[in-house]
Amino acid sequence: MNPYNTSIKSSTSATQPDTLEPPETETETVKNLLTKLSRVRDGLQSVIRGKQGVIDFVLTAVLAEGSILLEDVPGVGKTTLAKSLASLIDLKFQRVQCTPDLLPADILGSSIYQPGRGTFEFRRGPIFCDLLIADEVNRASPRTQSALLEAMAEGQVTVDGHRYALEKPFLVIATQNPSGYEGTFPLPESQLDRFLLRLSMEYPDHESEIDMLLHQESDDPNFQLKSVMTREDLTNLQQHVRKVQVDRKIAKYVVDLVTATRFDDRLRAGCSPRGSKMLLRASQAKALLDGRTFVLPDDVQSLAAPVMSHRVSLRNASLTTADAIEIQNEIVRQVEVPL
Repeated sequence: MNPYNTSIKSSTSATQPDTLEPPETETETVKNLLTKLSRVRDGLQSVIRGKQGVIDFVLTAVLAEGSILLEDVPGVGKTTLAKSLASLIDLKFQRVQCTPDLLPADILGSSIYQPGRGTFEFRRGPIFCDLLIADEVNRASPRTQSALLEAMAEGQVTVDGHRYALEKPFLVIATQNPSGYEGTFPLPESQLDRFLLRLSMEYPDHESEIDMLLHQESDDPNFQLKSVMTREDLTNLQQHVRKVQVDRKIAKYVVDLVTATRFDDRLRAGCSPRGSKMLLRASQAKALLDGRTFVLPDDVQSLAAPVMSHRVSLRNASLTTADAIEIQNEIVRQVEVPL
């Protein structure tokens, strides 16, 4: 059972914002782009079986220009999902295997002295790509983890006092083993806050695992995947996300959910205003993914836990990620839904 799929009261009857429809040519463009995105979804489902909910969350984060933290035990397909996404959207991707001895320069790059010219030349690291896969990120030291902070927050890196902009689209999909595994360093709160979503892959269901075994034509399932969408298509869709309409009642609902985390006795610290912005942007992306030009309360509800549960601090140190998710789901059930 996916902990994010909770039984929450429906609110699809919320009134659509009374605004003009987008021009017909723009509507057709968006439909064509969404058709391509649907093919991306189908391709991911052919590789990662029985995880439609997780796949939709990942596509939502991609549309919202947000980074993703996939947390689960080794071997459930976290890295495969990230690599498959890069193959289907024709993104330039780099993979970094995080280890305790990994240095910031191994990710960002470094200045190399050129004796012939008597100058230093900057050699770009793997972070200069469209999609960076940081495998087992919590095995890297805190110093190396922080090297990702500026890139994820500001779309740039600073090396030797020089700033280098990262081209769009730029996404980070980081995988991590559950906390407590040997050789792991917990991600600091400031680092967690840069991830739009934290997701759990979980074990596949019985039938999906059987299908996976019977259809395993190669050790690398990505060999059969071909690009069905360009990076330009993706950036166009990302721009349309910002045009998805948000009624003031929806914005108030987002703020109400975030405010509730700040007054919950089980939480030491609630969600920050950045969390409000991220929840709204993710809701706009989900609306577009579902083919709508406006946000519904259902969009906000479905994303509240994966967007907000890692942005709060639990008062009881013995509580787990699952507890934080359940607390967030309870808050969603308690906060009044706009009509």
